[in-house]
Amino acid sequence: MKYLFAGLIGLMAMSFTAWQPDFETAKKIAREKDQLILLNFSGSDWCGPCIRLKKEIFDSEQFSGMADTTLIMVNADFPRNKKNQPDKQVQLQNEALADKYNPMGKFPFTVLLNADGKVIASWDGLPKADAALFTRQVKSICDANKH
Repeated sequence: MKYLFAGLIGLMAMSFTAWQPDFETAKKIAREKDQLILLNFSGSDWCGPCIRLKKEIFDSEQFSGMADTTLIMVNADFPRNKKNQPDKQVQLQNEALADKYNPMGKFPFTVLLNADGKVIASWDGLPKADAALFTRQVKSICDANKH
């Protein structure tokens, strides 16, 4: 029992970055909290650099700790396996986001947006930085864009 309780406390202490599934909701929350939106285009079940980006940067303690308090996260995922497909509404939203922000169809492609959807910064491919450096870069951009 003691170990179960300790395990639960440990899980609760871990940082889990919440990815907002709805872009319009993300914009609303970003406006309310004066935060930027990080929009990531990925192919979660086929794109090696996308998988690495999630594992090495987005899931890192440094990045997720910063993102939890600084960003609204949105993942426009384009998986190939049928079992991994999002529902139709999410697919349509992701396609519309790709048309607007990623017309060249790059993967991974990461964009920082303000609450109005204006592009502030973007990263084409896997960032050439480790989690700590990428986190500092994103945080610096967020701090510079506070109202």
